Amino acid sequence: MQMQLHQLKSFVAVAEVRHFTQAADLVGITQPSLSKQIHALENTLGAPLFERVRGNITLTVAGEVLLPLARRILADVDTATREVQELVGLRRGWVRIGATPSLATSLAPPVLRRFHDAYPAVELRVEEGGSQDLVRGLLRGALDLALIVLPAHGTDPGLRTEPILRESLVVASLDELPAARPTGRLRITDLRDQPLVMFREGYDLRDVTLQACREAGFEPSFTVDGGEMDAVLSFVEAGLGVALVPGIVVARRSGIRVTPLAPPGVTRTVALARRRDAVPTQASRELRRILLGYVQTTMAADGTTVVTGSD
Repeated sequence: MQMQLHQLKSFVAVAEVRHFTQAADLVGITQPSLSKQIHALENTLGAPLFERVRGNITLTVAGEVLLPLARRILADVDTATREVQELVGLRRGWVRIGATPSLATSLAPPVLRRFHDAYPAVELRVEEGGSQDLVRGLLRGALDLALIVLPAHGTDPGLRTEPILRESLVVASLDELPAARPTGRLRITDLRDQPLVMFREGYDLRDVTLQACREAGFEPSFTVDGGEMDAVLSFVEAGLGVALVPGIVVARRSGIRVTPLAPPGVTRTVALARRRDAVPTQASRELRRILLGYVQTTMAADGTTVVTGSD
């Protein structure tokens, strides 16, 4: 007996939702059929994949080993299917791209519009999330490309990253901050006594803000903790506090006052990432080309610092 793709799909579905009936709904089969596929897979491998104790479903050691491999196999089959469709001239398919919330509302829209105009039959599947979530999506084969913020400690060795631009962070506030009056700029230490509106855990801007404040020698105080980008900007507009945000996301927000930081300021590097061992599809290659073209022309003309290179 050989391992079959539909068995792997059923296994991954159960592993992700930890419920046989819900997993059966996800893959579009009945629960008995799914259970039969799981048992057949376990017989093929010679080891149980799940432990079922008092209604709780957990992965066995064998299941933990198989899960990332199964995800990779299914992702590679998906990629191969799309590549063959493109080679035989079928003008259809999809490309899956992830972006952080700030990039999903600033950089992604004009790039995706250009791609859609060029390839209207290719479906764009977009996932918005923090960089850590997007990296996990890339590694398990759920995304083709992702716009992430490069962490200071480096990226996962399973990824290939291509820095594309460097963003400067600014202080967003409802009113002018007195500390900015002499120069029109603020230092990070000027935020010591300012209440901050803080992003949720796992959000890149949260880590950047906390690191900048701690390097300046203080722990910031929060009035609101746990927001997404739109919520944070709305809280700032309501006068609940100030926030460190990319200048690009507040450039057209009339209800917020923007104050730049004094040199050296705080910056972050945005990169385009993909899984290192995955062969990019034609659609993802075209999306990358359009993205880089937009960054190097339109965004460079707007004064954004463009960087290039890959690991």
